[in-house]
Amino acid sequence: MVDMQSADALERVREQFKKAAFVADVGIELAGLGPGWAETSLPVAARHGQAEQFVHAGVQATMADHTAGAAAGTLVGADEVVVTVEYKINFLKPARGDRLRCRADVLRHGRTLSVVEARVYAGQDETKPVAAAMLTLAIISAPSRG
Repeated sequence: MVDMQSADALERVREQFKKAAFVADVGIELAGLGPGWAETSLPVAARHGQAEQFVHAGVQATMADHTAGAAAGTLVGADEVVVTVEYKINFLKPARGDRLRCRADVLRHGRTLSVVEARVYAGQDETKPVAAAMLTLAIISAPSRG
């Protein structure tokens, strides 16, 4: 049986993801979603590279941040949203390849804060992350839609 509150939350996250103009400009796409987790993908293009043509750290950080927000967003009410208040990211090795994938999982969801781990993978190697982030997101009242 499908929990309607969970189904509604997943649909809200999908809609919010579509409205994130910067994330769309970067090319990050929602690949999977469920209660407390999210996955995104990015077809890597030349514009995502830094001087040595590895995927830029800012691209990886944006991907980790937004994927974590989507994961946390699946657990909040209809009148709430999440915003990042802090994150730390470790770049474990240079990111290369034709695509990035990010998986974010909520580790702790509370009344006012959610703690999420996000890992970024590059190319076809889905076993060793190229970046790992730990994020804290605040749960706040949704802005009025007027």
